[in-house]
Amino acid sequence: MISLTFYGHACFSVTTPCGTRLLFDPFITPNPLAAHIDVDSIAADYVLITHGHADHLADAEAILKRTGATLVSNVEIVTWFAAKGIGNAEPLNHGGGVDFPFGRVTYVNAVHSSSLPDGSYGGNPGGFVIRAGGTCLYVSGDTALHADQQLLGQRHRPDVAVLCIGDHFTMGPADAALAAKWSGVRRAVGVHYDTFPPIRIDRDAAIREFAAQEVELLLPAIGETVSL
Repeated sequence: MISLTFYGHACFSVTTPCGTRLLFDPFITPNPLAAHIDVDSIAADYVLITHGHADHLADAEAILKRTGATLVSNVEIVTWFAAKGIGNAEPLNHGGGVDFPFGRVTYVNAVHSSSLPDGSYGGNPGGFVIRAGGTCLYVSGDTALHADQQLLGQRHRPDVAVLCIGDHFTMGPADAALAAKWSGVRRAVGVHYDTFPPIRIDRDAAIREFAAQEVELLLPAIGETVSL
């Protein structure tokens, strides 16, 4: 079993059964909803970034340099961070995967956009499939609903998913619930909601949308840890 700690917006940490800590899309210090989180206390062995938007990597450079974690992202994002002195990295592209000591990471499709904070090209956006300790986790990244999520379910058979649900810039709850069904999971964690006015949601309505697809939606509080 793996555990997940939510740090707000689309940032969360996964701890694998062997104790490896995977931090996803670190955006904490600019988020007023996460003001109570001490970013300097967050441990990470790997930092995984789905795409180049600032609300997914604002704290990445500082965390990578403090922890010495391995950066895992697409080639363009890895190259951008290399210019900032981050050399401990594993670049991926869509459909490719790497075996790490804790398990396997595969970079999968997302339908979104991607530019880096300085306006440079961020490569194509993506998500991740993580296999660790007998659990398969699908992390959608920022995405629209897309038919590849059905193929992902057939190919990877994830046990649980972390899905964007905020609407406006990504899937809303109804589409995210269908993505959960297509990918074959029966449990999902919602992210990328409530941070800014355009992505505020009705939480109870979102839970009902997922329940209609026979999927349990978890909405942990910022700083809360849940078992998956």
